[in-house]
Parts: sequence; C-alpha cells; structure tokens
Amino acid sequence: MNKDLDFLFEIGKIRFLQRTWQRFFVTKVANDAEHTFRVMWLALIIAKKEKNNNQEKILKLALLHDIAESRAGDVDYLSRLYVKRNEDLAIRDMLKNTSLEKEFLELFKENEKRETIEARIVKDADNLDIDLELMEQKDANESLFKLKSESRKKIIPKKLFTKTAKKIFREIYLSDVNSWHFNSENNRFKTGDWKK
Repeated sequence: MNKDLDFLFEIGKIRFLQRTWQRFFVTKVANDAEHTFRVMWLALIIAKKEKNNNQEKILKLALLHDIAESRAGDVDYLSRLYVKRNEDLAIRDMLKNTSLEKEFLELFKENEKRETIEARIVKDADNLDIDLELMEQKDANESLFKLKSESRKKIIPKKLFTKTAKKIFREIYLSDVNSWHFNSENNRFKTGDWKK
C-alpha cells in the first residue's frame, strides 16, 4: 500500500505543475491537473460522437496522458530542441510496485504509439484543449490568443485524427466562451430576478 500512497501523493502534486508555454506569454493558463480534467471530458465527447463506447479505457488514457510530466517536466516547443526527456523511465518509476503498474504501463505505451482509436481520441482532446484555452484567453483580452491562434489554425487540423475533433476544432473558433451561461434557459437574465 505504501507505493500506492506514494503514487497518489505524487499525482496530487501535478496541480502545481504549470504548463511551460505560460512563460512566453506571461498569462495564467491551466496547470497540468486542470488541463487533464478538461481533456478527459473532451475525450468522452469525441468518443461519443465517433461512436466509440470504450469510455473506461479513454478515461484511463486521458488520466495518464501527461502524468510523466511530474518527473520529466513539461517541455515547451523551444526547450524541446535542447532537452531530452525520458518519459518512459518516469512513468515506470512512478508506477513501480503500485496496484496500477501493469495495466497503466501498457496504456502508456498505447498512448505513445497512437495506433488505436482510443489513443488518437485522447491526443485529439489534448490538442483541442489548448484551443479552448486560447478562446478563453481571447475573451479575457489576452495577447496570447492573437499570437497562437493563427499558427494553430494552420498546424493543428493536420494533426487531428478524428472527424469529430476536426469539427470541434472549427467550431471552437466560431464559439463564444460565455454562451453557456448567457444563453442558458435558466439564468437571472431570462428567468430570474434580473429579468425585467
């Protein structure tokens, strides 16, 4: 049980890992735990629309997709030219002698190869979460949106695997990040005490 607890304590620290692209744009972006949370939900949506019912596997792959960064770090596109990370060693050491070791090491390999539809769905979700965050930054009048969105519009559609992810990508840039609460059927503007 001690190794399982050690693993859980380490996973808890992921909420303190900042995404490294923050350093270039000096703006608050989601930490690794927040990113993983939305990737899980996004992967479920893509899976449902792609008619993939293997939700348990998709959730496990999404949970796993960035945890090696706990030891190997999150390396941005510039640092990646100079730093060699060993995520395989990181994940093996993290999971060693835990109850999850065998299953999650296999899932990690599957995620890295991206040969299965489930791994591709999770990678699509991982990519799309950045675009969702860029739209949130745009809404907050952040310069990050201007700097990154044009290059992502050129690069990311070629990297997405599923039709659903490609459709979501297009819709993200046409969306309003506040419509979920402003246009809700039940809110203070429409049905509440602010309706006049």
